[in-house]
Amino acid sequence: MTVMMMIKKAVRFPIPFVIVFFLFWLEILSVGVGGTSTGANAKALNGNHEDEGVSTVGSLVRKDERESLVSTEYGEISAVQISDGSTTGRYHLQFITLEPNALFLPVLLHRDMVFYVHTGSGRLSWVNEDEMRRVDLQRGDVYRLPTGTVFFVQSNLEQERQKLRIYSIFTNSIQDMHKPYMGAAAYSSIHDLVFGFDKKTLRAAFNVPEEVIEEITSGTIPQAIVHAPPAKGKGKTFWQFEAQFMKALLGSKSNSMFNIYNKKTKTFNILKADPDFQNCNGWSLMVTKKKLPALRGSNIGLLMVNLTKGSMMGPHWNPMGSEISIVTQGRGIVRVVCSSSVSESECKNTRFRVEEGDVFVVPRFHPMAQMAFNNDSLVFVGFSTTTKKNHPQFLVGKASVLQTLDKEVLAVSFNVTNTTTSQLLTAQGESIILECTSCAEEEEREMEEEIEEEKEEARRREEEEAKKREEEEARKEEEEKRRKEEEEEARKREEEEARRREEARREEEEARKREEEEARREEEEARREEEEQEEEARRQEKEARRREEEEAKRREEEEEEQEEEARRKEEERRREEEAKRREEEEARRREEEEEEAREEEEEEEARRKQQKREQAEQKRRQEAVEREEEEARRQEQEREEMERQEKVRRERERQQEEEEARGHKEKGTGGGGGSEKEPKVLKKIWKV
Repeated sequence: MTVMMMIKKAVRFPIPFVIVFFLFWLEILSVGVGGTSTGANAKALNGNHEDEGVSTVGSLVRKDERESLVSTEYGEISAVQISDGSTTGRYHLQFITLEPNALFLPVLLHRDMVFYVHTGSGRLSWVNEDEMRRVDLQRGDVYRLPTGTVFFVQSNLEQERQKLRIYSIFTNSIQDMHKPYMGAAAYSSIHDLVFGFDKKTLRAAFNVPEEVIEEITSGTIPQAIVHAPPAKGKGKTFWQFEAQFMKALLGSKSNSMFNIYNKKTKTFNILKADPDFQNCNGWSLMVTKKKLPALRGSNIGLLMVNLTKGSMMGPHWNPMGSEISIVTQGRGIVRVVCSSSVSESECKNTRFRVEEGDVFVVPRFHPMAQMAFNNDSLVFVGFSTTTKKNHPQFLVGKASVLQTLDKEVLAVSFNVTNTTTSQLLTAQGESIILECTSCAEEEEREMEEEIEEEKEEARRREEEEAKKREEEEARKEEEEKRRKEEEEEARKREEEEARRREEARREEEEARKREEEEARREEEEARREEEEQEEEARRQEKEARRREEEEAKRREEEEEEQEEEARRKEEERRREEEAKRREEEEARRREEEEEEAREEEEEEEARRKQQKREQAEQKRRQEAVEREEEEARRQEQEREEMERQEKVRRERERQQEEEEARGHKEKGTGGGGGSEKEPKVLKKIWKV
């Protein structure tokens, strides 16, 4: 935003010139940090100060975001933990509310406690340096209790029956101020401290009968806030036993917790004190250890700011500590600007609306401005993280730090003329708390406009992201489609390759089967040839044996009867061998047929062909056998015929010899009887 634009805006809206200067100053400061000065967003409005990894300066916790710690019919305690963005940890605040005539039971402080009484009245009692102290509390009181203090609080029973509301912050002492608060308990109850021991130890420590300890320890553990009992009573209650413990610590002779006070002290009332600054636009007050000695040794101070309607606490920063503030009345706008020591990526200027009960933090060195609306004032009480001389550094008015700088140097810093610089420094006559009619409304309007712009920007981003998602989905779908097509193509290639492999396998299987068939045929042919050779060898052997027999018969012509018997036996033996051979052949044939039957079961077509070949071969062998048998019969008949002829021939020769011999004999005897015997001999020879 340029200076001319700010001037035009000042003309359009009834905003004092100091606002123009304020906006100008914010613009200059934002140039120093490298970012815009009006970067608030919807999250800042709602108390969430994180925007896509960039933290907005300042923190806000709404009243309804407090954490409830205790809640009874006599009171309640809620807490807030909030950070200023530094390395010193988180600040722990508690909001203690007591109904009229209620009692907050004794606790032991683990950390320093600085508090402000917002409403109501009561009494604070605590043990300090071996003595009991007390202080009456009323609205506006401020006080501090150091670490290690044992204290309790009782609210008064007034006619107005106002609740006692105490706003407190718990922090380290000044000796431990560099140690961050890490969320440990701010205090512990006396009950936990006392009854953590066993009964025997308690009885010895308190020097009371066992039945007293038994009665106390068997009772119901009370809550942190109870109804305040009367000063005197017949029975001894649990909290009275705690009071006796405190009395024992002090060495008091009284048994009543209301009768053991030794010293009364005073608080500082911030509402009754004279303000540090006051004008018609409001007032402010800072409470230091000088005004409240109890703050000595603490690193916490207090402040209170009261802005009237349509006013503003001028732009300023704290050089010594952060501010943790609680809105006690009204509503307004808080504007916080990043320090130039951080980059835009680490910090973002912000503004947020605050209402009664809200807690907000402004870190050290971060310029701020608080503005009240035109129809409502803005009052807040704050805790400062230092009790040193923390003089706020204001940027406008008579108390402006810019007034102490050389005008020419300031003009060069702002990159404007000396005249413009003089106008900026002299136009505002007020200081610290300024009139700022409609400033809060304008800030809220701009905040809402920025929110709408950010919503629109978010909507555009969402649309762009949706478009990107759609494009990404379309791209993914296209990639998925392309991937599926590639997978389908790959699948088809794999199927084709598998088909080719299957065909190759089938061809190899067929080739293997053909080779096996060929090997089987060759083996069968070799077997047949071997059988034929064996058959031929048997035939030749038979023929040779036949020739030998014939030769033997020829050599044994003279022993015809024996030869005939031998021939018959030989014939019978031959027939037996032939029958045996036929049986062996038949058995072998059956084995072959069984083997062929098994082969037929494996391959039907081969079996049929093999069966046909075997049948043909069997028929051929049978025909061969029949031919051989026929040939053998023929040869036997021929042999028998030859033998018969040979016998006839020999018989004839013998007869001839006999006739010749008989003829010689007849010639010698002169008889003719030979003619009568010849027919008988012929009949005998020819068997007729």
